[in-house]
Amino acid sequence: MSLKNFFKFSLIYTLVLILQTRSISLTSLPQDLFHLKIASKIRTDEQFLLSVSTDYGNLTTSIPDAVLYPSSPQDISSLIRFSYNSSNPFPIAPRGNGHSINGQASAPDGVVINMMSLGYGHNNGINVSIVNQYVDVGGEQLWIDLLHETLKYGLTPRSWTDYLHLTVGGTLSVGGISGQTSRYGPQISNVLELDVITGKGEMITCSKDQNSDLFLAVLGGMGQFGIITRARIILSPAPQKVHWIRLGYTDVVTFTQDQERLISTENSEGSPLRLFNYVEGSFLVDRRLLGSWRSRQFFTDSDYDRMSQLVTEEGLGGVYYIEGAVYYTDEITVQVNQELELLLGELSYVPDYAFIRNVSYVEFLDRVHDGELKLRKLGEWEVPHPWLNLFVPKSRILDFDAGVIKGILSNRSAAGIILMYPMNRNKWDHRMSTMIPDEEIFYTFGLLRSASRENLQVMIDENDKILQFCNLAGIKYKQYLPHYATTKGWMKHFGTKWNNFLALKAKYDPKLILSPGSTILSSYI
Repeated sequence: MSLKNFFKFSLIYTLVLILQTRSISLTSLPQDLFHLKIASKIRTDEQFLLSVSTDYGNLTTSIPDAVLYPSSPQDISSLIRFSYNSSNPFPIAPRGNGHSINGQASAPDGVVINMMSLGYGHNNGINVSIVNQYVDVGGEQLWIDLLHETLKYGLTPRSWTDYLHLTVGGTLSVGGISGQTSRYGPQISNVLELDVITGKGEMITCSKDQNSDLFLAVLGGMGQFGIITRARIILSPAPQKVHWIRLGYTDVVTFTQDQERLISTENSEGSPLRLFNYVEGSFLVDRRLLGSWRSRQFFTDSDYDRMSQLVTEEGLGGVYYIEGAVYYTDEITVQVNQELELLLGELSYVPDYAFIRNVSYVEFLDRVHDGELKLRKLGEWEVPHPWLNLFVPKSRILDFDAGVIKGILSNRSAAGIILMYPMNRNKWDHRMSTMIPDEEIFYTFGLLRSASRENLQVMIDENDKILQFCNLAGIKYKQYLPHYATTKGWMKHFGTKWNNFLALKAKYDPKLILSPGSTILSSYI
């Protein structure tokens, strides 16, 4: 049995068992719910419940009692108001493209809102303001569709995630990071205004100047304070082309030093070091050099041969590389090429291990989708993804590398992508809900792995070992896309912001209706 068919069979079998032990009926939800005007948009059929019972992580299973397919934000408001005013409030969770990892978009014994249906029944749409250089976009819209629409006007958002087939509301609820974050900030730092539906069913417009506490709470707030139905996002003139660059390194010191030089806010405007619009770092495990789809889409066969030879000659467990991108238009091609040559001369990568591809802006931004299509074809997309994402202070990144990259992961069981790149704290608004380390520069570490039935538990155990190592070593990390099993874990995550979190929760979702899948307060009350 193929890996794809094994996990699909296992999932279906598990779900059938769950359904057999419970009655899929209307009795678990208040019967009056099905007398509302939105009743025709609420589905309790088995196939609809199963369609939202798991997510991209494929690590958890949770079947709701119903799924709402709204055609307008008012439908969502009606559902939440009903639950809020009910004598027995039920949980409600918005679900975009289902790309959460640990069941964050689930609503056990409640209602999941299929946010994507807003794009079918209600044209919340994508409305570009050319004069003001911003776009009003529905929370249900995909970033890839937003990109194509804004490019019609020669404009583009500045900050992205690596994968664009996610909803706007989804990424803004966690932060939204990629290689552009060091220069332009995360996606949540590029939002001017939101329309939000709170846990009371109130429809509120908010910004830094209007209902600012809600605005700051919702951005990165994991759906705990409200559901985003519209966002106003900053735009800038769009480039046409990209120099897509990868630079090889054999030691972590020069690898991190060069990354920090590239993102430094002290670089003057005319400095070649400011040329990169995007900076990410990765570690390629030797046995995975030839198999990683993220690498295969960039490197040629001859590139692989050279990198494999470098690993062998140096006796390395893998190779670090910096991935950069330089945006440009046809008019400035010659100038950009000259500046790029100067920039490469400033960096300390292994000589002759600079790889450059010239691609369109869209091809670069949507690069991960090409990998998705290949994995789907191989049956390796819908498998468990025990991902771990951390923010690590710059002062401890070498200790982290020694203990994790060269320690816990040295057995080479790490099948997947290992990211490690720096960000500037001053590009974030610390008042927002996403938690980051206190240092001015911190690294994102992403262990983005796909599991088989043989190694899933091994990977989960390794994730736990990494967290244990950090705790014992006193590395004050923060989880990105956080997941904790206990309220104590969440209290440590939020630190001094914990009381503020509770106060905002009491104000905007006092009956704990929204997004219960995060389990933040499950053991607190």
